[in-house]
Amino acid sequence: MASVRLNNVSKIFPPDVRAVDDITLDVPDKEFLVLVGPSGCGKSTTLRLIAGLEEASRGEIFIDDKLVNAVPPKNRDIAMVFQNYALYPHMTVYKNMAFGLKLRRMPKPEIDKRVKEAADVLGIRHLLDRKPKALSGGERQRVAVGRAIVRKPKVFLFDEPLSNLDAKLRVQMRAELSKLHHRLQTTMIYVTHDQVEAMTMGDRIVVLKDGLVQQIDNPINLYDHPATVFVAGFIGSPPMNFFNGTIESENGGLFFNEGRFKVRVSEQHRQRVLPYADKKIVFGIRPEDISPKGSVGGPTVGREVASVIEVVEPMGSEVYLYLNTGIHSYIARVKSHPKSGVRQNIDLVFNTDKAHFFDAESERAVV
Repeated sequence: MASVRLNNVSKIFPPDVRAVDDITLDVPDKEFLVLVGPSGCGKSTTLRLIAGLEEASRGEIFIDDKLVNAVPPKNRDIAMVFQNYALYPHMTVYKNMAFGLKLRRMPKPEIDKRVKEAADVLGIRHLLDRKPKALSGGERQRVAVGRAIVRKPKVFLFDEPLSNLDAKLRVQMRAELSKLHHRLQTTMIYVTHDQVEAMTMGDRIVVLKDGLVQQIDNPINLYDHPATVFVAGFIGSPPMNFFNGTIESENGGLFFNEGRFKVRVSEQHRQRVLPYADKKIVFGIRPEDISPKGSVGGPTVGREVASVIEVVEPMGSEVYLYLNTGIHSYIARVKSHPKSGVRQNIDLVFNTDKAHFFDAESERAVV
């Protein structure tokens, strides 16, 4: 078991491509940390820097409080599971899992014990005599994880290990990896571009964009209190809706004016938003915080938004409505609604207590 610490770590590829830009990160012992972001954001490069497969341009990397910048990968006591499972096709599952231990000249009885223990943990004991071509995608993924487990490393590194699996199997394997973490109680750092994986698996999540850390927090705080427009739009499915507009004072109240609609700023947000009176601001609201007018109890004055339905997506227990105000397109996630028809007008109610506001220039959160 070990902690991992990065102090002002950067990776610059020639001529001046900043894949990782001044990342400082502290991963406590036994934590499951997820690095998430779009392609090219630097998450896999960060993982490779920790593994020693890339050399840091500057900064310090510590594993278990030991500086490892100059330590080769084989001596860092880490195990990495890649996107492609990299199994040896001519070897059985047993030999694939045992191969790394044989290279370390470990005694055969210890190798046999470790391989069978790992196989039992992953439920693949019955597959030990098969070769990779006789395995499903999920089984190959388990073998790749098993090959890492037998090492009993201080840190596990996962580089998008589920991306080659179908949607149903990905859901199953997410749960399996989470159970594995609780069982092994080992530090795990996991890279994915899928925010659903990040939200369901991570103790904490690091959101990256263009090599820069946007926010580090637990999944609930990340969802409820995004620090930037990027984080708010990246975390959540469907993503948060954004509207550009201004804050206006009217009859003693504050209103967000989009151009086609106005909604009252709730009292709990008033003090934070007040400095933006008569200034541009970005209003954000999540799809689940928007409801058809007829389904909302109590007064709705100051929260109503007239829109046109452009697309209806029935999802079973709920419906996604793709809407347009005449200026902005947005999405509402609602219960099944009998009047939800394409090109129909509809009045929606925004739950402004759950609204978010962002500075229009810096895109940092105001509320």
